[in-house]
Amino acid sequence: MSTTTRVWVNGDIVDPTGPSVSALDHAVTVGDGVFETAKIAAGQPFALTRHHRRLERSAAGLGLPPLDLGFVDKGVAAVLDGPTIDFGRLRYSVTGGVGPLGSDRDDAALTYIVVAAPQPLPPSSGKLTVVPWTRNERSAVVGLKTTSYAENVVALARAKSEGAIEAVFGNTRGELCECTGSNIFVVVDGLVLTPPAEAGPLLGITRELTIEWGRAAGIEIREESLPLDVLQSADEVFITSSTKDVLPIHAVDDRTMPADRPVTSELLRIFRSNAERDCDP
Repeated sequence: MSTTTRVWVNGDIVDPTGPSVSALDHAVTVGDGVFETAKIAAGQPFALTRHHRRLERSAAGLGLPPLDLGFVDKGVAAVLDGPTIDFGRLRYSVTGGVGPLGSDRDDAALTYIVVAAPQPLPPSSGKLTVVPWTRNERSAVVGLKTTSYAENVVALARAKSEGAIEAVFGNTRGELCECTGSNIFVVVDGLVLTPPAEAGPLLGITRELTIEWGRAAGIEIREESLPLDVLQSADEVFITSSTKDVLPIHAVDDRTMPADRPVTSELLRIFRSNAERDCDP
């Protein structure tokens, strides 16, 4: 981990590599926690209000008590205090706190963790690979951003081993769902399509803004169920995430995508233009 990584836990700046969370914390034992990742640009977090609202929804869905977002904001201010992070990642987590060595949850104080770190800018485009595992669109935690990410770790490692930037999941119905940390869009005959909530993806903040800003600019964008093999026939493919914004895809497995991607390019332009005007849209 970078020595410039800044970590705040329950009110204090701590050593990034030192002990600061209990070994009995329920996020450590069973992954009982929620988190958000926001982009840092020129020292400022992007779309923090939307990320806060989603954190609250995730916590409620997981059955955690109401969150103290004011306390989170203190942590955000603490980790952003110092040399400006030109481009990076702000990650903040809230866990179930100290709990039993199993899935039962005690009435414990929540654990608050905020981390900020610089990172390289994303590439200009990337490759995707479809993995053989599925998302469960009927899961108890579908649509929640929880700290239980082992499934994503395995899938992303598979993707990286194949030279891809992201792994693509279908759902149990064989529909296109999402990537490990990104939402996915396709362009078919000029129409932009992306899986709906019913397909099982986590609805990303960048996805949300891409849809809002794209529609406001006159681009037709629909949320609808899609077969997984649409990736083999779509005219364009792109992904969205907090630190990738709108990222064009130049290959899906063995398929090389057309170099001309006018719709994706326009959506990227629209996204950047709007994001530059308002860091908390």
